[in-house]
Amino acid sequence: MDAQGRGRDEGIDPADQWVLNPDTGDYELRLTPSSGRSSAAAGGSDARTPGPRRRSKPEAAPEGDRASVPGQRSGRRGSGGGRGDRDETRRQGSRAAAPAAGRRKAKPKKSGKKKALVWTGGVLAFLMVGVGTAGYLLYEHFNGNITSVSTDGAGTGGFSKDRAINVLVIGTDKRTGKGNEGYGDAGSVGHADTNILFHVSKDRTNATALSIPRDLITDIPDCPTQLEDGTEKDIPATAGGRFNTSLGQSDRTPSCTMRTVTELTGLKVDHFMVADFNAVKSLTSAVGGVDVCLAKDIDDKDSHLKLSKGEHTIEGEQALAFLRTRHSVGFGSDLSRIEIQQQFLGSLMRKLKSNDTLTSPTKMFSLAEAATKALTVDDKIADINQLRKLGMELASVDPKNITFTTVPVLDNPDDKATVILDRSKAPQVFSMMRDDVSFTAVEKQEKAKAKAEEAAKLKGEMADPADVRVDVYNGGAPAGSAQNALDWLQNEKDVLKSTNQANADEDVKKTQLVYAPNQADQARRLADMMGLSASALKPTTTDAGEMDPMELTLGPDFTEAGSPLSAPSKAPEDIQRVEADKAVCAK
Repeated sequence: MDAQGRGRDEGIDPADQWVLNPDTGDYELRLTPSSGRSSAAAGGSDARTPGPRRRSKPEAAPEGDRASVPGQRSGRRGSGGGRGDRDETRRQGSRAAAPAAGRRKAKPKKSGKKKALVWTGGVLAFLMVGVGTAGYLLYEHFNGNITSVSTDGAGTGGFSKDRAINVLVIGTDKRTGKGNEGYGDAGSVGHADTNILFHVSKDRTNATALSIPRDLITDIPDCPTQLEDGTEKDIPATAGGRFNTSLGQSDRTPSCTMRTVTELTGLKVDHFMVADFNAVKSLTSAVGGVDVCLAKDIDDKDSHLKLSKGEHTIEGEQALAFLRTRHSVGFGSDLSRIEIQQQFLGSLMRKLKSNDTLTSPTKMFSLAEAATKALTVDDKIADINQLRKLGMELASVDPKNITFTTVPVLDNPDDKATVILDRSKAPQVFSMMRDDVSFTAVEKQEKAKAKAEEAAKLKGEMADPADVRVDVYNGGAPAGSAQNALDWLQNEKDVLKSTNQANADEDVKKTQLVYAPNQADQARRLADMMGLSASALKPTTTDAGEMDPMELTLGPDFTEAGSPLSAPSKAPEDIQRVEADKAVCAK
């Protein structure tokens, strides 16, 4: 087929007809002589991996997004001409209209890097491609590739630009696809075998990829679920189960794994993506292989990986074997395997951010083709335009500000095959992610300055507890929180001039303390007692009366009195972590 999907066979790869213009940084469609006809996006999709997977129904492309050409987004000027010229340009392919006589040629506008972000780990692969900057990704074709599953009402209902983003990537050990007969348990419906919660901060300056061990003992909540046949089922909760049983077992779907993550971390998930063994193989091949480093020779009879000490470029079956290896690295546990998965992901990110990938139309086309076939996504992003928008948000983070880490755990004294939460460290990690604290401590100068100004609120004299006057409201905290806080303040901290004012007029996103300038010493004392962050302090502009109280409104972040509400400024010293911009050799 030619680039217009008319069925011609002229020996030309459609992706190769897109050529990078070095002056503008955009791709331009250089058509063959057959290009005189009007452009149309190719339709249809390829054969799929067998299995009971639900396919999303392709939808019509929104106006202006169908097979759009990079560099011709709304509002951008080409080489002369206005809107009419741009419309004509779209109809003719992407050949720019000639400048009008006497009209000065518009200065080419520099574009950013073509957005692409690929994650592959263990038995999973996660790809988000910024297709808005690569117009050769044909809407109907890729939309037809996408398979989706319902969120069953779990999560936030979808990401947005004005807040942090949480995407859960799940790798299942279900034996689907050709060549995977030797992996996993025969007849298994699959588990949540590899799990990474990818958190991107609200300002997009940093991100944390949190690995959740499959053998972690945790509570799995009630899961209202839509089954394959469309029927509804309320799957009861399981107390003290393995995390990996949150998928597949008892008819649980990925929405149940979403709920389990929220129960564990306190972070609400926006979206999920699920991949099987074939996803690793196809995506690593599409990118042209991933560079890895070994600190020793490896010959693992279980994963069938045999590599010598040193650097290698791996893809396909060999990449899958690398990511399934555990007995030959570290302590031979699943936690050791998680570490090499994270090292692999960091290398993959660096490969995808390189010019070798971002400036290759053929490679980008192959990546998008492999990703849309390999991954199952939630129904909120079962559309190539939604994937494009999400991908551009995720890809905006600099790799030097991305950290891979693992939920801090301890050996389970009752079962050596499982692990339990390390409650002295895990809450700190979860709190940092909820409050967008970077694990790399790499921040823009202006952000650091703003934090310093905020922190100044907490410096200065503090009033005696007996002089602190405060009204306590419940603004979204668990029921009974206002009375819980009041009892603690009065009985434990001697703040006797405090009252319970029940529910606030409006809920708040986080706990906040409103005070007047002449109550600053009282505010600092209360913040010190309760562990409030500087951002929780909301000063007014006018002084209060001598008998007027401050207003403390408890938000969803309040759990119990005495538990600090502010996130630590840095992670615990000895937690496991890998920084995405640094190469590490597996030991």
